[in-house]
Amino acid sequence: MKFFNLLVLCVFSFATANAQSKIQNLEKAFNILLADDQARHAITSLCVLDANTGKTLFAKNEQIGLATASTLKTITAATAFSILGKDFQYQTTLAYTGSITGGTLNGNLIIIGSGDPTLGSWRYQNKENNVLTQWVSAIKSAGITKIEGAIIGDDRIFGTQTTAEGWVWQDIGNYYGAGTSGLAWRENQFDIHLKPGTGTAEEVKIIKSVPQTPYIQIVNELKTGASGTGDRAYAFLPPYSNIAYLRGSWGMGIGKSGISVALPDPAYDCAYRLQDTLKRLGVSVSQEPTTSRLMSLKKLPIPSVTQKISTITSPPLSEIAYWFLKKSINLYGESLLKTMALKSGKPATTAKGAETEINFWADKGIDKSALNIIDGSGLSPGDRITTSAMAAVLFQVQKETWFPDFYKALPEYNGMKIKSGTINDVSAFAGYHTDASGNKYIVVININNYSGSGINKKLFKVLDELK
Repeated sequence: MKFFNLLVLCVFSFATANAQSKIQNLEKAFNILLADDQARHAITSLCVLDANTGKTLFAKNEQIGLATASTLKTITAATAFSILGKDFQYQTTLAYTGSITGGTLNGNLIIIGSGDPTLGSWRYQNKENNVLTQWVSAIKSAGITKIEGAIIGDDRIFGTQTTAEGWVWQDIGNYYGAGTSGLAWRENQFDIHLKPGTGTAEEVKIIKSVPQTPYIQIVNELKTGASGTGDRAYAFLPPYSNIAYLRGSWGMGIGKSGISVALPDPAYDCAYRLQDTLKRLGVSVSQEPTTSRLMSLKKLPIPSVTQKISTITSPPLSEIAYWFLKKSINLYGESLLKTMALKSGKPATTAKGAETEINFWADKGIDKSALNIIDGSGLSPGDRITTSAMAAVLFQVQKETWFPDFYKALPEYNGMKIKSGTINDVSAFAGYHTDASGNKYIVVININNYSGSGINKKLFKVLDELK
């Protein structure tokens, strides 16, 4: 028995010494990073916790608020799981106003949005064609063969401000800068197919937009880039505008077909697609598609619903969060933030959603001043969160019943379950790691204002000391 106890003590002492050695090596590697030329004018922060106890194993600059980029999504997802629940689902309703006589609807079809960012997305069952097919079927079942009225996209639930304050003009207009909508549609984006010239003196040609968007004028200012320069094209298309400027370059020999652009008015496009589908099936609509926002601008009343004819339910939050974290879909973060505000009895705005999120974690003991949150996705360079606060959130969520869904959704980088974050001169990672001996860590590393490229390899070299 004494021998067994001695053996256990020796194993424990070896494991402790090994863990201490790892942390010492981690500190050395971090100091090497700090001394690197790329970090000369940067602020670099690292916080490593024991995932079992929450004890800080190593921390440097952990109380300095830094731009988070997409690592903020870990906090948004965790808050959404807590406030909305992993089984939360959105519902989009198709209804009509007025009355039906002899197959003619003397009124309007109205698509009532609930803020669902997945409606018409190719990632789920409710793909664009499936949604349109369900709506057409419901319209036929209601006995409607002609519409003396309009198709209205009702996007009122989220108000009229689609993009978060602090977003960069270069991002807005591109797919990753797509703003929210009370009636989101196809992840609020469409594609523009491009063809570079055979030389840098030749223009880039627009082949087509997918789907076709005849109501948007595309002004092509793209230049053909040299071979190997790839995609440096940006769309400048403000919310609710109908003119898109394409600027930058599109490289010769590029392997991509084109760029994805943010829909300026998703609710309008949704109504437009339904009307276009009905037209091709022989169901005429006397008026142009519109939205509740456009009607309000014209001081027209939104007609009351007579009958609901179809309800489309989104995937549960657990599935939405999976793609939110795996593919870093900014739209999902902004939609969830507004939904959390609404669920908490506040107006569905970005600011109120951020306030809800900050207060939620403050009630759990995290310093409010360490959580300067502006949006839900981290796209804003104005977000400022300490690595200590982010690590504290990641520690607390481990005890929640929904944690397995949260953990599953985290991507894998460098052999670790960590969320990445990248915006201009910002690179960050946040998540979990279990080493070869079974020791579990929470890691948050962030560098702001670095220079050059390839910084992630150097961040990984620091984190490798935990393997």
